[in-house]
Amino acid sequence: MKMITAIIKPFKLDDVREALNEVGVMGLTVSEVKGYGRQKGHSEIYRGAEYEVAFVPKLKLELAIPDSLVEAVREALRSAAHTGSFGDGKIFEVELDHALRIRTGEMADEAL
Repeated sequence: MKMITAIIKPFKLDDVREALNEVGVMGLTVSEVKGYGRQKGHSEIYRGAEYEVAFVPKLKLELAIPDSLVEAVREALRSAAHTGSFGDGKIFEVELDHALRIRTGEMADEAL
């Protein structure tokens, strides 16, 4: 099993969710976050005054998936979140040792 964490632009959420549904992902967790990468934020003008926006709004997606879906999920995330501009995001994968469904007591892939 893997835990996939993806940081994406907020307006790409519906595209990403549809792409993940198509490859068989049953659920995900979405959090609103702020951060910056290489772009280091940007400047905006509000009421005639320019100011720096250091932390850009993003969405953090977390998915626990079986090993059989890793390649399909990776490609679905990459293609659906891609805009070609700075700040498209990142995808991180880590091994997931255990999963337990609290309601039924199912473990491992069955808990996903």
